[in-house]
Amino acid sequence: MPLIVVTTSPRVAPGLLSHQAWQALRSGPVLTGSAAHPHLPYLGEAGIEVEVVSPDPAALAGRAVAETVVWLSDQDGEGFMRAVGHAAVALDEPPLIEVVPGSYDLPGARVLDLVGVMDRLRTECPWDRKQTHETLVPYLLEEAYEVLETIEQGDYPALREELGDLLLQVVFHARVAEGFDMDDVAAGIVEKLVRRHPHVFGSVRAESADEVNDNWEAIKAAERASKGSESALDGVPMGQPALSLVAQLVRRAERAGAPESLSAAVGQGVARELFDLVRRAAEAGLDAEGELRGAARAYRDRVRAWESSE
Repeated sequence: MPLIVVTTSPRVAPGLLSHQAWQALRSGPVLTGSAAHPHLPYLGEAGIEVEVVSPDPAALAGRAVAETVVWLSDQDGEGFMRAVGHAAVALDEPPLIEVVPGSYDLPGARVLDLVGVMDRLRTECPWDRKQTHETLVPYLLEEAYEVLETIEQGDYPALREELGDLLLQVVFHARVAEGFDMDDVAAGIVEKLVRRHPHVFGSVRAESADEVNDNWEAIKAAERASKGSESALDGVPMGQPALSLVAQLVRRAERAGAPESLSAAVGQGVARELFDLVRRAAEAGLDAEGELRGAARAYRDRVRAWESSE
């Protein structure tokens, strides 16, 4: 006789089960080790009785020798099912164990786990509980630069971890906020992406990346106008590194049709020279910030080589 294990995902709403799972749940007595299993009310509504028992691997494996038994696994059932497998193998006539997935995670479902963990940390951890948007700013910047470093180094295995650290900062800020939550943050960016990609979600045609970029800028300009923003420079973060700041300001101004003469003789001395270098880099299709970072890394390597030779 088989032991049928029905698994469910905590990231899928209770009561939503696959057709195969519903069939399995009606094929024999259903047991579970948790009286608080979130699916129990829905199974009750469907007329399926579930017996709550003390989790006993040997007893469950032994019962499945004589009859078909359905085990409704809980969220932490992996260790228990391993023990059931060991108990079954130890029997003279081990039962067949069949796993039936009751629900599957959709892509991105594990973000729900992060939201849940962050909610608990914000509630139960003294350090997490005292943080504010302002106190978290250094960590946000640090994690963003660590992501940048892994990309520059081509360390893509490390990129996965660093992106997780950066995602934590987004979820953390959303949890700290009082006027919105993570769902609002996600909903806002989804609406923006759909609105700014009419060639994907609408009827606009765009055959090249340049056309997509032109559409994007036109939509952004219309959005600024609808909000009463009159300057093409509205929204440029002035707290970013100086080289990338100059590059973004020049890029925005040029797209708005500002005359090139406005960038002539800006500042004095070194400031003027730096500004002109950034503008020239942009004209050559180069990122001044990235170019200088590359030079800095090369200098770092030379210093380390010099140190090791001393």
